[in-house]
Amino acid sequence: MFSLEASLPAELAPLSWLLGVWEGSGIVHYRDGDTVREHEFGQRVSFSHDGLHYLNYTSTTWLLAAEQTPLNAEAGYWRLHRPSQPGDPGPALLPGVGERPFSTTEAVESLRTSRDDFEIEVALIHPTGISELYLGRVKGPRIDLQTDAVMRSASAKEYSAATRMYGLVEGRLLWAWDIAALGNDLRTHASGTLGRQE
Repeated sequence: MFSLEASLPAELAPLSWLLGVWEGSGIVHYRDGDTVREHEFGQRVSFSHDGLHYLNYTSTTWLLAAEQTPLNAEAGYWRLHRPSQPGDPGPALLPGVGERPFSTTEAVESLRTSRDDFEIEVALIHPTGISELYLGRVKGPRIDLQTDAVMRSASAKEYSAATRMYGLVEGRLLWAWDIAALGNDLRTHASGTLGRQE
């Protein structure tokens, strides 16, 4: 059973079904030239909030066939895509000026598009020197994302674009991730199925 927290900002209502800790497994199936890289992994994902207009996100993965050897991690922030308002905090440590915007259900509904969804943005960082900015849409319990920008440090492997899909199906969080990397075009990379942890 999932219930909304009383402290949840109204602006997070369209993303509220993500809140909590999720754990499960997935598979990588990535064709790189004539080689198919394939392995199973475990994953733990957390979505939380601090009372502001974004979700905090972390993900850790580990190889299942290698005594849970750590595989990768990522962290970031998920929020509705909208223009900044004077009442929003930032930049840096500057507090907002005046009332916090979109603090009522009616105000949040004004952000709903003509397609009956909400535009969102997701900023992710990987410890391998890659940062991604995704733009996308949330409609009910489904999210579709694609990279708007990818930044790589000089030490990062080649990675240029990605799409991700998340969906809530019968109480489980399903996701799929396609990437353009290592000189390849956008193609299937990984998918997973996660259950909410109590």
